[in-house]
Amino acid sequence: MDRDFLIDLFADFGPVAIRRMFSGFGISADGTNFALALRGGLYLRADDETIPRFEAEGSKPFSYQTRAKTVTVNSYWQLPERLYDDPEELTGWARAALAAAERAALSKRRKPKKPTRKVATGKKTAKKVSKKKASKKTAVAKANVKRKK
Repeated sequence: MDRDFLIDLFADFGPVAIRRMFSGFGISADGTNFALALRGGLYLRADDETIPRFEAEGSKPFSYQTRAKTVTVNSYWQLPERLYDDPEELTGWARAALAAAERAALSKRRKPKKPTRKVATGKKTAKKVSKKKASKKTAVAKANVKRKK
């Protein structure tokens, strides 16, 4: 698949941005990536709401082989073959994929951040500082004693 083919394919959907990604292309609208064109296939973003539609069509999730195992990416599912010839229905699937991508982005923003390490304050910090100063003073005093001898 090349850029021109993908632009024509999504013409009824609206303007899309096509960017090089891995060994293929990432397809996005309004800054949100909703499809991948990789390894001769077109994969749309999917989630719990849209995966049943893909399963009903007999589609499979994107997968690739490493040296050790096969990795399956359940967030992108292969576009059913019949949709290449039905631009109107493809538009509906593309909109559903964009909505799934937006829901995924929204859920990432909602996740609470991991708590950061607390920095010691108050007496403990003062004690650590004074211990460091004391150890430096002791080292200087010992060096002076050695010099006098």
